[in-house]
Amino acid sequence: MTKKTGFIGLGAMGHPMAQNILKAGIPLVIHDIDASKTKILSESGALVASSPMKVAEMADRIVCLVETTDQANDVICGPDGIIHGASNGSIVICMSTIDPLVAKRIGADLDKKSIKMLDAPVSGGTGRAAKATLSVIVGGEKQVFNECQDIFDAVGNNVFHIGELGKGLIMKLINNMLGITNTITLIEGLTIGVKSGIGLETMLSVLKTSSGASAAVDLRVPRIIEDNFEPGGTMDIVYKDQELVTAYAKQIGVPTLMANVSQQVYQMARTAGLNKKDSSAVVKIYENLADVNIVGRK
Repeated sequence: MTKKTGFIGLGAMGHPMAQNILKAGIPLVIHDIDASKTKILSESGALVASSPMKVAEMADRIVCLVETTDQANDVICGPDGIIHGASNGSIVICMSTIDPLVAKRIGADLDKKSIKMLDAPVSGGTGRAAKATLSVIVGGEKQVFNECQDIFDAVGNNVFHIGELGKGLIMKLINNMLGITNTITLIEGLTIGVKSGIGLETMLSVLKTSSGASAAVDLRVPRIIEDNFEPGGTMDIVYKDQELVTAYAKQIGVPTLMANVSQQVYQMARTAGLNKKDSSAVVKIYENLADVNIVGRK
């Protein structure tokens, strides 16, 4: 019999992921601080619980997908947290992108109650979440990973077991750092091109087939051409992720020059009121700095 699974956090990523878990035939118990987000899933067969603790009382495996480290800590270890409802042998799957050192501390707290934990952040954004084609990057014991393979297969088509608890988060933060810093250098290049009279579509065609090719090119340039900055990943989340990776790097003695500089550019965008827009909207900062119109130009 398929184990009943809990899912806490039904935001832009969590909602489509929970839908895909249901579609895979996995019984689901859901919770969100915004109760209105549970309606569609409950109509599709998910049970609704009133708190993370209640989810844990009803499920053997519990997914947590919230935005910040503090939120994840509260959902898992807070007064109404998973830790107070989960039984011996239950598994907590933290799919939030959080501080890996905090994740290890949470895992140690859970272990005292014989509750297992995986960190399993995802990459791919809202579009791939809807299509169930995310990358799932997992840390934790291999046997526990194996027990949750059906959940990972339901939400992604690239599933990686990196190593011990916390290693999935470290790998995810490295991936994000590369994408985030690449976005800034891409936009600097686009700004040079547009101000020199080269069209965005021309640059896109060249970059996609040349050594400058990257996921940032594929994802960001079409958004800039279309003036579409509805969030796949908000400026706030990108800033948070750079804060996590640079803070972790300091802990282990690794310099992160480019990550720190890129974070400050995103902070400029946040203070300009773009914090809830897609991170591609950082191009608007360069429009002002370079005195050139870029967005919406072909």
